[in-house]
Amino acid sequence: MTPFSSPRPAVLACHGLSMTYRTASGPLPALRDVSFTVGAGELVCVVGPSGCGKTTLLKLLAGLLTPSSGSVVTAPPPPGRPANALMFQEHALFPWMTVLENVTFALDGNGAGRRGRLDRAREFVERVGLTQFGAAYPHQLSAGMRQRVALARVLARNPYVWLMDEPFGALDGQTRLLLQEELLRTWEAHQQSILFVTHDIDEGVRLADRILVMTGRPGTMREQVVVTLPRPRQPLVGDGEAAEIKCRIWRLLEDEVRKTLYSPRAER
Repeated sequence: MTPFSSPRPAVLACHGLSMTYRTASGPLPALRDVSFTVGAGELVCVVGPSGCGKTTLLKLLAGLLTPSSGSVVTAPPPPGRPANALMFQEHALFPWMTVLENVTFALDGNGAGRRGRLDRAREFVERVGLTQFGAAYPHQLSAGMRQRVALARVLARNPYVWLMDEPFGALDGQTRLLLQEELLRTWEAHQQSILFVTHDIDEGVRLADRILVMTGRPGTMREQVVVTLPRPRQPLVGDGEAAEIKCRIWRLLEDEVRKTLYSPRAER
């Protein structure tokens, strides 16, 4: 049990996770001795200064990188569900596929026939408000619409653990609030386990059960903040307990953020 453990049964656990990149100019430490858990049905946000290793952490959890030391343990997913899915800030759509084809492709291998995959893809394209754009290609969509397609792919796959890397960070404020709402609606209906990286303190307070605050590079866990605000939470929280939580998180981050302003930008 670590100070950053969930009170719920763990579906994802990091133990002493460290990562050092080998570069032409020498070793570049990105993460150091990171330990925490994500519980069943829990939505955990991670915040930290730019360059502290947040993206590296998600890539390690998704199995895209091998840690220099430490381990990642994921509980076996239920039959028919992928163990995890990683959603980036950039949409990563296939440019030669339509909206509907992109979402349908994400469902390959889930055991359903083509008709079943197509019906499920249509359902989630509709849920992100893009029914009229099912035959459009990514280059014909705005940045916000492309990110909605990326969200539809994750929703449709229904992974056991969702790994989300600032997925709404590049969107305009209105679109961000609407996609937060869709994410929360799906999470509350199905109680997926989500680890959500964000640079936006307001977003973390609106979404999270717990917020993990990281130090600057090499990133490690500094403190966790439990968010006990009742749900549903208002999209724009500005006073009372919510404001106190935001101030506390900023106080934890402020020194770390100032340090990054005067040091070279590193791999996130």
